[in-house]
Amino acid sequence: MMDPPRAEVYKAARECRKAGIKVTMVTGDYGLTAKSIAREIGLTDPDKPLTVITGDALKTMPDKELRHYLEGEVVFARMAPEQKYRVVSMYEKMGKIVAATGDGVNDAPALKKANIGIAMGGTGTDVAKEAADMILTDDNFASIVGAIKEGRGVYSNIRKFLIYILNSNMPEAVPSVLFLLSGGAIPLALTVMEILFIDLGTDMIPALGLGREDPEKGIMDRPPRSPKDHLINKDVLAKAFLWYGLIASIIATAAFFIANFYRGHIFPNLPASGWDYRQATTVTLAAIIFCQIAAVLNIRYARQSMFNKYFFKNSMIFIGIIMEIVLLLCISYVPVFQSFFGTEPLNAHDWIMLVCIPLPLILIDELRKWILRKESKNK
Repeated sequence: MMDPPRAEVYKAARECRKAGIKVTMVTGDYGLTAKSIAREIGLTDPDKPLTVITGDALKTMPDKELRHYLEGEVVFARMAPEQKYRVVSMYEKMGKIVAATGDGVNDAPALKKANIGIAMGGTGTDVAKEAADMILTDDNFASIVGAIKEGRGVYSNIRKFLIYILNSNMPEAVPSVLFLLSGGAIPLALTVMEILFIDLGTDMIPALGLGREDPEKGIMDRPPRSPKDHLINKDVLAKAFLWYGLIASIIATAAFFIANFYRGHIFPNLPASGWDYRQATTVTLAAIIFCQIAAVLNIRYARQSMFNKYFFKNSMIFIGIIMEIVLLLCISYVPVFQSFFGTEPLNAHDWIMLVCIPLPLILIDELRKWILRKESKNK
C-alpha cells in the first residue's frame, strides 16, 4: 500500500527553496520513510547530506548540537509532541519566522508555539484547529506557498503605492524652496490649489491601481525580508525622493523656466502674476502630472521590464492615466476651473514639450532595471 505525495508538492517545495524558505519535516513516521519522502518531493538539497534525527536521539541532544543540525539539511522522525515544540522553539531562538503545520492532537503544542500555526481543515482535529492561527481548507501544502507569494505581492504593492504617493512631494516642495532661497526672485512655480489638485485629484486612481498589481515575476526568487525591516525603509525613501522625485523636480523646474522663456521672460525678471505667470504655473503642474504618468508605469515593476505581456492587464492604471489627462484638460481650458485653480490654456509649444516628458523617464528607469537584473544574475 502506498500514500504518495501530491504531484504539486514537488513544485511547491522547489519554489520554497528558491524563495529562501526552509521547509523542515518533523513527523511521527519511521526515519527511512521520512527521508525517502523528503528526497522524493525535493524538500532538501540533493547535493548535500541529509541527516535524520529520531525522537530517541533528540532526547539526549543538547541545544547547541540541535542548532547545528537545524542549520543544515535535516529531517525529524518519530517525534513526540514536546519534541516538535522544541524544534519550533529552537528555530525561533535562531531568529527565524516559523510557520508550523499539522493535523493531530500531538501537533497542537508546536502549532501554538510557532509564529503562525496552520492546521489542516479537512483532516485536522478540533484540538489542532483551536491551537492554530489559520486553517488550510484544502489540506494542500502548495496553497501555503501560494499564500506566501500573494503576501509578498501585497507587501510589494504597498511599497509601490508609498513610493508613488511620496515621490510627487519633492517637485511640489522645490518651488517653495527656490522661492525662499532666491528671496522671491524666482516666483512660486506652483500654487497651493495646484498642489492640492495633484495630491487629491490626479494621483488617487493611479495609486489605487498600483495596489491591484499581481505579484511580480521573480518575487519568489527573492530572499525573505528581515523581520527588522520596516515598510518605509531607506530604499523606499531613496526611490521616492532621490530617484523619481528628484527627476520630476528637475523636469518641473526646467519646464517653469522654459515656459517663461517662450513668453519672453528670463531670470531674474520673471513675472509673479498675470497671464504669463499663470501659464507658466500651469506648464509646471502639467509637467509634474506627466512625470507621474511615467512614474506609475515605472513603479509597477521593481526589476521586471514594463514591456511584457501583462502591460495592459491592470486596467485601473490606464483609467487613472486617462483621468489625469482629462482633469488636466479641464482645469486648463474650462473657465470655471481656470478661475478656481489659477490656470490658463496651454499652447502648442507647451504640449509638444509635455508629451515628450514620459519617454526619456521610462527609458532611464528601464536601463536601471536592466542593470539590476544583470547584477542579480551574476550573483
